Amino acid sequence: MAKEPKPEELLKTINYTPPKTGWMDTPVEIKPGMFCWGAKAKSLNTVGFPNARDWNPTEEDWKLPDNWQEILIEGIRERLSKYRSFRLFMDICVRCGACADKCHFYIGTGDPKNMPVLRAELMRSVYRKYFTTPGKVLGKLAGARELDLQVLKEWWYYFFQCTECRRCSVFCPYGIDTAEVTMVGRELLNLLGLNIEWTMGPVAACYMKGNHLGLEPHTIVNNIEFMLDDIETITGIKVTPTFNRKGAEILFVTPSGDLFADPGTYTCMGYLMLFHELGLDYTWSTYASEGGNFGFFTSNEMAKRLNSKIYAEAKRLGVKWILGGECGHMWRVLNQYMDTWNGPADFLEVPKSPITGTVFDNAKSTKMTHIIEFTADLIKNGKLNLDKRRNDHLKVTFHDSCNTARGMGLFEEPRYVIKNTCNHFYEMPDGTTREQTFCCGSGSGLNAGEDMELRLKGGLPRANAAKYVHEKYGVNMLANICAIDRAALTTSMNYWVPAVGVTGVHELVANALVMKGEKKRETNLRGDPLQMPEEEPEVAAGAAAPAEKTAGGKANV
Repeated sequence: MAKEPKPEELLKTINYTPPKTGWMDTPVEIKPGMFCWGAKAKSLNTVGFPNARDWNPTEEDWKLPDNWQEILIEGIRERLSKYRSFRLFMDICVRCGACADKCHFYIGTGDPKNMPVLRAELMRSVYRKYFTTPGKVLGKLAGARELDLQVLKEWWYYFFQCTECRRCSVFCPYGIDTAEVTMVGRELLNLLGLNIEWTMGPVAACYMKGNHLGLEPHTIVNNIEFMLDDIETITGIKVTPTFNRKGAEILFVTPSGDLFADPGTYTCMGYLMLFHELGLDYTWSTYASEGGNFGFFTSNEMAKRLNSKIYAEAKRLGVKWILGGECGHMWRVLNQYMDTWNGPADFLEVPKSPITGTVFDNAKSTKMTHIIEFTADLIKNGKLNLDKRRNDHLKVTFHDSCNTARGMGLFEEPRYVIKNTCNHFYEMPDGTTREQTFCCGSGSGLNAGEDMELRLKGGLPRANAAKYVHEKYGVNMLANICAIDRAALTTSMNYWVPAVGVTGVHELVANALVMKGEKKRETNLRGDPLQMPEEEPEVAAGAAAPAEKTAGGKANV
C-alpha cells in the first residue's frame, strides 16, 4: 500500500456483495497491496527452477514459454498420477459451502474467490476440461473451462492469497484439504517460473547458506553472542553454548528468525537460559541453521532438498537425537513429511529427556522433539524453579499456530507451560482457538511488505479475537510457538490492537526461570523493569498451574 489506511478506513473496503457476473466471467484484477512481487531470475537460477527471468505481475507480458499451456496440462497429469489425494480432492467436492466463510482471507476481503471452495474451483474447472469426459463434452455446463492466460493469472493471484493454514479442511464434511490444492497449484506455477520473491529469496539463501536469511556461520555465532551478553547483564550468569560440536547428545535446530529479529530473539534467549540451567549436553549447528522450510511453499521436491540438511548434520555431528525450537511450518514438515522424504533416521535414537528420563515415543520415527513438549515435561516433573510473579505485568492469551495445532495437535503443552510461568492467562473465544484457530494471515511466504493490505485483512479475524479478550480482561500479550507468527502478529497487533504485544512461550519461561547463582533480576528479557516485592519468597519447582479464565468468564483448572 502506498499509504497505509487507518483501521476504520480499511474495514470499509470489505465488501461481501458478490459480483454481478458469474465467477468464470469475472476477470482477475491484480490490485496493489494484495500481491507479492514475482521471483527474481537470480533466486530461480540458484535452485535450478525453470524459466528464470525477472518479471512483473502488473505487466501484461509475464515472459512465459511458448508452450506454457502444454507444460501445465502435463504437470497436472503427472500430479494426478503421483498424488492420490489430489485426484480425490478434484473429484469429490459437492460445493456445499461449509468452508466458504472459514477462510480468514475471505472474511477479511469479501472476495468470493477467497472462499476455499471457489479457490479450489479455479483449478478444478481446468481439471474437468482436460481430464473428465463431461468437461470435455459439455464444457462450461459441466463446470469446465479452457486454460488461458487470464485463468493462469487468476491462479497466481489467488493461490498466493492462501496461507495453507488448513482451517477450511476442519469444516469440510468430505475431508478435503484445500491447502493441498494450493500446494499443487504453486507447484504447477513453479513449472513456469511463477513464484514470489518473498518465498524464492529465502529458498535460495537456505539452499546456499543453510538458513532463510542467508546468515554466514560467523554471523550466527555473533548474533547469539550478543544475546549472551544481554543474558549476563540481566542475570549475572555467563551462558556458554557450543557450535558444531561433535559427540553432543542433542542437536538443537530453530528457525533463523529467532536469531535475527525481535521478538524472536527474546525467545532464543529463553532457549539459551533454559539449556544452561539444565546443563544440557547440546550443540547448535551453523550449517543446518534453519528449522523452517520455505521450500514447502514452492514444491515438495524443494522442501525435501532443504529439509535433508537437518538429518545430514545430525549424522555428521554424531548426536543421539534432535530438539527443535518454536516454529510452525517447520513442524508440519517434520511431523507429516520428513520421515517419508529423508528417513528413516535409523542412525539416531528415540528422543529421551536426559533430565526427566521421559521417552518421547511420538517422535519414534523422526527422532525429533518439539521444545514445548520438552519443557512441559520438565515442569511436570518438577525440574524447573519458576517464579510466575515475574510475568505479573502480563495478561496473556495464546494463539494456536496453524501448523503446530492442526498439523500436530499441540494444544495442551503450550497452555500448560504458560500457566506455570504466568499468573494471568485468558483464552480467546471458542471457535477461534485449537483446531479452529485463525491464521496469522501472513504464513506460507506471504509475510512481505508489498502485500500489506492482504496481510492486514487476513489477520483481522485473529485480531478481533485478541481485541475481545483485551477489552474484556485487559489482555496485553499474545503468546505463540511460531516464528512467522511472532513476526506477522506483531504487525497485525500493532495495527488492529496496538495495546497487545507478541511473545514466544520460552521468553515467558526465561523471565520466570530462577537460575542457580543468578543475581537479583531488575528487568525482564526486554529490559523492562520488574515490579517485584523486596522479599522474594522461596519458589517451589514445577508449581501447579493457576486457574484460567475463558472468554466466557468460566474458570478452568
